[in-house]
Formats: sequence, structure tokens, C-alpha cells
Amino acid sequence: MDQHWQGEFWVRDWRAGDRLGAAAVIEQVLQEYSLPWEPEGADEELFKIETYYWQTQGEFWVVEQAGQIVGTAAYYPISRGKKAVEIRKMYLLPAVRGLGLGRYLLQALEQAIAQRGFQEIWLETVTVLKEAVQLYENQGYQRSTGVETARCDLVYVKYLPEAERSLPSEFPPV
Repeated sequence: MDQHWQGEFWVRDWRAGDRLGAAAVIEQVLQEYSLPWEPEGADEELFKIETYYWQTQGEFWVVEQAGQIVGTAAYYPISRGKKAVEIRKMYLLPAVRGLGLGRYLLQALEQAIAQRGFQEIWLETVTVLKEAVQLYENQGYQRSTGVETARCDLVYVKYLPEAERSLPSEFPPV
């Protein structure tokens, strides 16, 4: 993924030099919502992108604005479900929320996931992240059960129809 969005944002694949910047974005957003930052638990994967994402055939993207990381979005295959992935670490700093960037990222993730032939998309979140919950529900994610991350209290799933798994490589307009 290397693509401009609205000219001002660059969504691209994570690079080794992004480790601390991506972690800082996620830590800041978690603190904003009084959620625990867990660098040795739920957030450990941020320091091991190569293992958690690349080696499992997942992807981890960063969002840049004026050369600064302002967001992240990722997924990796999981054993829950049939040909399933989990969307992970989708965070945006407050200054770039409300512009449609979150919806764009979610749709771009879905497109990338579908092109790889996956059939189910899972994600976990927290009720306090009201904007994220609303986004997922508006994009067709259905509540499910089986929370696996201690700080999360909601699980969602979206089943991709066969037609979506054969879409062209262009990302959807926002």
C-alpha cells in the first residue's frame, strides 16, 4: 500500500524506522481514552512488526501527514473463523479524525484483505471508542462473541461475499 489520500495524507507500508512513531500514535490514543498502554502485552506486536505481520502474510500501514505519522492500520491472518484475518491497530490522532480517513483506511484494508482471498474479517474494540464502533457498524460489521484482548469488550465480524474477493486492485473512493 502506497497511496495518497486527499493529497495531504500518505498511506504506506510500515518501515523499520516507523517503529517508535507508530507506537507513539497508539500510546497517545490509548491514553486519550484512559485505556492501558501494554508494550509487553496487547501492544507488544508494535515492536515486532516483522514477526506478527510480515511473517504471517499480514500488512501494517502508517498514515503520514507532512512527514509525521498520524495513524496506523493493520491486519493479520488468524485461526478464528474460515480464511479469516483480524484488523488490528487502527488508530488516528485526534487532529486527523472526522475527515473520512478512518472510513478510507477501513475500506482499503477490506479491499487488500479481499484481494488475498480471505473470507472473514474480525476485529476487537472497546465501547469507549464510540467513533470506531459507529464506523464498524456503519460499514456492515456485526457483533459477535469471544473477546481475546483483555482491554477490549466488543468483537465484530464481517463476512466477505465471493464477489468482493475478486475486485480490481483500485481502492474505493471516499
